[in-house]
Amino acid sequence: MIEKSRSEWTNEDKNKANLDNVAKYIMYKTLEKTTFSKIKICNTAKEIWEKLIQLCEGNEQTKENKLLVAVQKFESIKMKTGESMSDFEEIFSNLVNELNALGKEYNNREISLKVMRALAKE
Repeated sequence: MIEKSRSEWTNEDKNKANLDNVAKYIMYKTLEKTTFSKIKICNTAKEIWEKLIQLCEGNEQTKENKLLVAVQKFESIKMKTGESMSDFEEIFSNLVNELNALGKEYNNREISLKVMRALAKE
């Protein structure tokens, strides 16, 4: 595809370029410096978005590995001695949310049983 010079742009081309610049600006402002350095070579908002997906989610093997690790954490989680209920609940909820995001869902019964088994004796 042959690119048009800016002088040949239609109003639609200008609007698309403006929207792309706005999207890039928003993404640039919300990224940490380390992430920004990995995407600054991208030319369009679409390229930035695709790179962010690759960086954050990884490929299918990476996703599978993340799921395996999260399931292992779920299966082995135990409330530590001296840990408060609110601290344990936060850790447990974050783990369940991570599993949901990776495509693994437990029903309420499974979650309740896991919590009961994971609680400290006291």
